[in-house]
Amino acid sequence: MGAMSEGILRLLAPAKLTTSLRIVGTRDDGYHLIDAEMVSLDFGDWLSVTEEGASAVEFFDSQGNELLLGTDNLVSRALRHIGSDASVRIEKVIAAGAGLGGGSADAAAILHWAGHSDPIAAASLGADVVFCLAGGRARVQGIGELIEQLPFEDRVFTLFTPPVMCSTPAVYRAWDDLGGPVGDNGNDLEPAALVVAPELARWRDELGDATGIRPRLAGSGSTWFVEGDYPGEGRVVARTSPAR
Repeated sequence: MGAMSEGILRLLAPAKLTTSLRIVGTRDDGYHLIDAEMVSLDFGDWLSVTEEGASAVEFFDSQGNELLLGTDNLVSRALRHIGSDASVRIEKVIAAGAGLGGGSADAAAILHWAGHSDPIAAASLGADVVFCLAGGRARVQGIGELIEQLPFEDRVFTLFTPPVMCSTPAVYRAWDDLGGPVGDNGNDLEPAALVVAPELARWRDELGDATGIRPRLAGSGSTWFVEGDYPGEGRVVARTSPAR
């Protein structure tokens, strides 16, 4: 999705939601093999792309404050991959460490803008970039690079992202240390995330008390979600969106 204004192309980088996640094995290199379902949502980061001028990648929060995320970010890597020296300003709506694929979605938006749809190339940037490039609803396997598109379902989710950043590598290490538990609520990483960040339980219970539904963790966290429309302070109500 994109719109042009005064030589600046605006691109939406949709958030992804991992609605279920099972860990089914480990590769020789230590990466975990998953069997998950992911869906695209109707909100995300906004990228403003300018093809003329000095090449730069800048990140800003919703209040317009610059975020210093370093030069080796996924957007910069995507630009190098496609051989572009465009300038990109990213308005971050997807919180870092929220488990909603923010950086991967941003990189996928650049690849899509450039007409690059090769999943192997996308996987070279990051496993989650493959799903974010395809979008819609899919069964995701391997380390995240194997995508099987599924029929679109119009669904509504309420998301609550606490002010806690979950490190994906730390959560996977904790899952290993725990002996590989099976999550009893559709996400095998949930017990491990609660070990890495015990304070997550408070936010889970807050959303559960407000909705009457047991929340599920999105990927490695830190976002909790329930299905249905439950607006409230700090929550985002989002619909699924179809494939690109």
